[in-house]
Amino acid sequence: MENHSIATATLENKDSFGDDQRSKTLVDNNKGGIKTMPFVIVNDMCEKLAMVGFTKNMVNYLTIQLHMPLTKAANTVTNFNGTSSLTPLLGAFIADSYAGKFWTITVATTIYLMGMIVLTLSAAMPKLRPPPCEGNQVCQEANGSQTAVLYLALMLAALGSGGIRPCVAAFGAEQLVEEDPRHPKKTWVFFNWYYFAVTAAALIAATLLVYIQDHVGWSLGLGIPTIAMAFSIVVFLIGYPLYRNMDPAGSPYTRVFQVCIAAFRKRKIPSISDPKLLYVNEELDASISTDGMLHNTKQFKFLDKAAIVTEEDGVKPSEKPNFWRLSTVHRVEELKCIVRMLPIWAAGIIFSASDAQQNTFSLQQANTMNKHLTKSFEIPSASMSVFSILSMLTMIALYDRVLVHVARRFTGIDRGITFLQRMGIGFFLQILATLVAGIVEVKRKQAASANGLIDSPKSQIPISVFWLAPQYSLHGIAEAFLAIGHLEFFYNQAPESMRSTATSLFWASISAGNYTSTLLVTVVHKYTDWLPNRNLNKGKLEYFYWMITGFQVLNFVYYLICAKFYTFKALQSNKIEYNEGVELSSQV
Repeated sequence: MENHSIATATLENKDSFGDDQRSKTLVDNNKGGIKTMPFVIVNDMCEKLAMVGFTKNMVNYLTIQLHMPLTKAANTVTNFNGTSSLTPLLGAFIADSYAGKFWTITVATTIYLMGMIVLTLSAAMPKLRPPPCEGNQVCQEANGSQTAVLYLALMLAALGSGGIRPCVAAFGAEQLVEEDPRHPKKTWVFFNWYYFAVTAAALIAATLLVYIQDHVGWSLGLGIPTIAMAFSIVVFLIGYPLYRNMDPAGSPYTRVFQVCIAAFRKRKIPSISDPKLLYVNEELDASISTDGMLHNTKQFKFLDKAAIVTEEDGVKPSEKPNFWRLSTVHRVEELKCIVRMLPIWAAGIIFSASDAQQNTFSLQQANTMNKHLTKSFEIPSASMSVFSILSMLTMIALYDRVLVHVARRFTGIDRGITFLQRMGIGFFLQILATLVAGIVEVKRKQAASANGLIDSPKSQIPISVFWLAPQYSLHGIAEAFLAIGHLEFFYNQAPESMRSTATSLFWASISAGNYTSTLLVTVVHKYTDWLPNRNLNKGKLEYFYWMITGFQVLNFVYYLICAKFYTFKALQSNKIEYNEGVELSSQV
């Protein structure tokens, strides 16, 4: 054992400093508030319009316009969705560490706009697509240079999305700080209506834009959201004088690594049972603890060693310590918050893997079915997602206006149910959605067999496409519960200086889910005959759906265990959030 002697940390009472700092940071005259919401939300609505306007119909674009095989097109979609949901980790790092949320959003939206311009040009210029083919003619797949232009556009869009997604929701919530008496709105209300607004944009994309792409042309169908992205930059910049901007508090990743290194260096030191002996310096942590100082918690006690003061640290009350050797309790608890969230984060991966099938194989199911609304009008297959979007919008409104008030009478919780309970409902509904998808696929193939169309992949099967409506609707209701609860969970439970980083974990789970979907499709296609490239009628897509259902059931059990033992963060000076955390914990 190394020869360390424990020195008692000097604890200084700086509550008045902390209160002054929080008031200065959070309540800034007339900054922030409801008046900023249109500028903030319009930005994300335009991003959603562009993203959904392409991804919902992307499989059709890749298979019909670029002549990609089905499994390759499906994997391209999920890889793009995965990458665009992974880049928020980079965007959040830049926002929290250096640029702040406002400038990160502004630059990222500009990059996204460049990607949309390239994508629109690739759809408008014939040389950037393979020649069309008709009937039974063998189609020529897009060559290397044509796919390179496509991938360049997708890369720029993914990078731009990485700066928008983790920052807009957190930036908007910061405008409605609950400690500000002038703006008593709860953040859970903001997240409900924020998600409602971006889902409304998705509805426009899944109906109007998809129809234009299928019946007018892809250049116009992609040009409209490109113009919308340019408009969103202008609107967002106009709101600049009104925003409450929190300065970046330094790299959260650096602080995490510092705690890990300090704890590792002191790994052989005996643990301290009295948390009052751990190092606390509120003045040093004021810039990263505007909501209040984090309490020492009993979990992950080995990390507390990073806050044990030894003679070798040589720290004095008036000096800044070497954070690679000594961390404050608040910084240690920041890392603990992130570690505690990871099991809940992991539960979202299977949900996203299941949800990814809406944009791939569910779309191919719709392509083979009778899509007539009337004798003269066919609903585009990609527009079937309108059932998911409408059910989501309806459930968000019902949740906010009805379910919360009813549940509040039984639970006594302001938000009706905890966000962990809300997520659990979403997980359960998603299981039903995937199970129903498999049942509908059996029905679709039975109709194909009864009409002698098993060997005719391009023929329309006389079964209504609206058989797919239940699975889409269940997906939408599930997302209304799980996605908003998941997003709110990360924002609420993260240290305030890491909220962009923590919110990016929401998108990282979607990314991991899409990559998981790619892996499943690749493995299943390689070793089974469930997912044929050219003729879905000869496959066994229902087996694939039911396999995912089995994974979801196991994931649901795993989630319930994680939620049962989850410990909510507790703040030393923000009694409202601390008490709410205790109340929530008792309700899980």
